[in-house]
Amino acid sequence: MTPPPGPPAPELPLELLLAVDREYRELAARGELPRIAPRRSNPSGEAWLPVLHTERGGWHFSAMFSNTALAHRLGRTDDWVVVYCYDDHHQEGQYTLVTETRGPLLGKRVVRGRETECRDYYLGKGGNGVPEAGG
Repeated sequence: MTPPPGPPAPELPLELLLAVDREYRELAARGELPRIAPRRSNPSGEAWLPVLHTERGGWHFSAMFSNTALAHRLGRTDDWVVVYCYDDHHQEGQYTLVTETRGPLLGKRVVRGRETECRDYYLGKGGNGVPEAGG
């Protein structure tokens, strides 16, 4: 008999996820991150995918550009960022951050699945100092 799953990881604060995303994209753009050779969608075996490992707020994060078939097909492998995280209590999470391409969040970085929260976040900031596609 399979034990019931543990409690889901708490939703991490949006500001924390956006900060990890911003750090990753800035360091990747400057070529300051180690690169790995993904197994999928990489027939040449080239080490092209920058990876960030960092800690914030008691959480351990790994961030990297999405290497999915869809990201490749849509040309978003340098925009979609996947953030994996875990804490010392073995709670885990995974989030995908993208630059919104339509609607009221056009040009803003959003966490997929949390668009309403992102909208409220940006409205509360008055649109000032919020991370956009360019950083």
